[in-house]
Amino acid sequence: MTATAAAPRSLDDAELARRIGARDEGAFETVMRAHNGMLYRLARSILRDDADAEDAVQDAYLSAYRNIASFRGGAKLSTTWLARIVINEAYGRLRRQKQRGVVVPFDVGTHEQARTEEETMADDRAEQPDAAAMRAELRRLLERRIDALPEQFRTAFVLREVEEMSVEDAAECLDVPPATVRSRAFRARELLRESLSREIDTATVDAFGFAGARCDRIVANVLARVRADVPGDGPHAPPLP
Repeated sequence: MTATAAAPRSLDDAELARRIGARDEGAFETVMRAHNGMLYRLARSILRDDADAEDAVQDAYLSAYRNIASFRGGAKLSTTWLARIVINEAYGRLRRQKQRGVVVPFDVGTHEQARTEEETMADDRAEQPDAAAMRAELRRLLERRIDALPEQFRTAFVLREVEEMSVEDAAECLDVPPATVRSRAFRARELLRESLSREIDTATVDAFGFAGARCDRIVANVLARVRADVPGDGPHAPPLP
């Protein structure tokens, strides 16, 4: 591969493909940097694992690089051609996992902890720590709920709502009719609303929690003052009639 300066973003897909076919490293880097986020989220919507999604995208890029000659200018390099390669790679990994009896963890603690640290460090540069932590927790909650969606709904939701892809492009990417994309994305939103509503209802019961250390501290402080019979410095309750 020829190491050259990054190709300008203004090049169209056909020209980028031609340059990649000529082993222009700059053109290939331009494509990867332009589409990394979308392709990673697409792979993760299928695999539900950060590391597996990264590996799938990398393998898909290598496959695309080796087969760039098969790209046709009538297709979009990102939303059609590359996305289909990523989808095929992700589903291939799922099939191999099932054959090996591998269980994809629903709540990947190690990856989530690493992501939490990265997100908090990034957010802290622009937000106060409390606000950054709250945003990170909300993001993790939403990601967990999206992970819990059925796979077909989950993928359509990521393309339409997260990537803001048009119905037509998402349909071409997933190789389904536009109406199917609309129905899957709509159903995904409904399931997310129901799931998040249940989560909020459960959390509401525990809002402003009081039991535990706070309760023990108040009781201990009051008893200590009663035993010492020393008035506090704050306002006093009015005398009983």
